[in-house]
Amino acid sequence: MNNLFVSAARTLLPAGVAALLTVTGHLGIPVDSETAAGLVSLALFATYWAVFRGLEALAGRLAWRPLQLVAGVLLGWARPPEYPRTGARALPPLTSTDIRTGS
Repeated sequence: MNNLFVSAARTLLPAGVAALLTVTGHLGIPVDSETAAGLVSLALFATYWAVFRGLEALAGRLAWRPLQLVAGVLLGWARPPEYPRTGARALPPLTSTDIRTGS
């Protein structure tokens, strides 16, 4: 259950930041309609998440703990969720025969 909470926090915090930036208009983008406001919010959300998730991943590869911590906190949780391995086997790749027969 903890992974679900962490995953939700790391998704909802960037969405909240995007909504806040859209509402306050700090970016100087005039928004006249609800549709435009929604599109701006989605763009801000996607950009915010991509920037901080990218920084977090880069910091992890570089073993730069302070940057990884800051980026993680700005995503809503200091570390990405860790999902347990279930031991399930991967499905075999589809072949052209499988596709033709619908198997």
